[in-house]
Amino acid sequence: METKRMIFVILISVLLSLSLPVRTDYVRPQPRKTLHFPREPKHPSLPHQVHISLAGENHMRISWITDDNSAPSIVEYGTLPGQYTFSSSGETTSYNYLFYSSGKIHHTVIGPLEHDSVYFYRCGGQGPEFQLKTPPGQFPVTFAVAGDLGQTGWTKSTLDHIDQCKYDVHLLPGDLSYADCMQHLWDNFGELVQPLASARPWMVTQGNHEKEKIPFFTDAFESYNARWKMPFEESESTSNLYYSFEVAGVHVIMLGSYTDYDELSDQYSWLKADLSKVDRKKTPWLVVLFHVPWYNSNHAHQGEGDGMMAAMEPLLYAAGVDLVFAGHVHAYERSKRVNKGKSDPCGTVHITIGDGGNREGLAQKYIHPTPEWSMFREASFGHGELNIVNSTHAFWSWHRNDDDEPVRSDQVWITSLIGSGCLAEKAYESSKILVSP
Repeated sequence: METKRMIFVILISVLLSLSLPVRTDYVRPQPRKTLHFPREPKHPSLPHQVHISLAGENHMRISWITDDNSAPSIVEYGTLPGQYTFSSSGETTSYNYLFYSSGKIHHTVIGPLEHDSVYFYRCGGQGPEFQLKTPPGQFPVTFAVAGDLGQTGWTKSTLDHIDQCKYDVHLLPGDLSYADCMQHLWDNFGELVQPLASARPWMVTQGNHEKEKIPFFTDAFESYNARWKMPFEESESTSNLYYSFEVAGVHVIMLGSYTDYDELSDQYSWLKADLSKVDRKKTPWLVVLFHVPWYNSNHAHQGEGDGMMAAMEPLLYAAGVDLVFAGHVHAYERSKRVNKGKSDPCGTVHITIGDGGNREGLAQKYIHPTPEWSMFREASFGHGELNIVNSTHAFWSWHRNDDDEPVRSDQVWITSLIGSGCLAEKAYESSKILVSP
């Protein structure tokens, strides 16, 4: 077995060296060690790596894995412990990746569910009971935000801090497990995040570390798409790499930095259609996530988002997007409202938050002098909390955990574009860009 694993590691290393670019333009400090998970024997039909995600209005998708291919994809649930008055059946999938074969991956949608309510549930008709809380149906609503997680000591610190805050939905702008073709690390990541991800919906988009494409052997995003199914079908998307959802009074759009985004692409057409259907009376806040930042004053990954920005920023500006969250750069940065590379009071606040705890360490080299649009920047691990109080005001805070304490290092009140009157000012421009063929 060890010989086979060594051969696998060597093969992966050679193939990746041929297919992945190497960046040497910045030096990262030493990270904390990668966490190790002892393999505990489990009954093959018992669920593991349980996580939940929003799946359309008043519904939740429960995802888990079993080693038994005959285990049923049923979820029993109710509002009291051990009393399951409802049940739903779902679908399964699996995949092979070189010498690795996944377990049976289950995805089951439950609902309709009541807002802001606690449900108890069990997967597969047996095993432990889990508990989830649905998001509220109206303001206030709180999002925890952290990207580029990985599975290091810093990851554990970040997750511990998030667990201490009262949030409704976790937003993750790409780079989840850092498996990088070593598929057992996807399993380890699933176990690591299960305590949080089984209790609150995790809404994720893909990063470069989810690609895992090996020429002539595997397609890109095969593992990610199989394990982390998001509500793309519910939002009329044809790809799990981009989709949208609504929670309370917020319309959230998750985009793909690593799938086509030019004006002739399916993603561009879908985004334009999705934005044109947003009802700002129902969802006055509009938030977008993708992996590669457009506004970045760190030396790391400079210019990598320029192509996507050139294609899609006009759409986001016309639609009046309030906030954009990105990852990729392993540091934190918050901008003023910006558009076309400079400050604009009717533009979008861009926040880079790729500091969740990845194994590659922090990106500490910044461009000097600081660009006029950059309000705050720091290379530390941490997470963010977005508390949307009402239709016009939200409170954003970033919590550093370099010292293993949830320190609030950056905080700001944000007025929505509806609250500032900007949407009324550019209504005509918006109709021309979003409605035109």
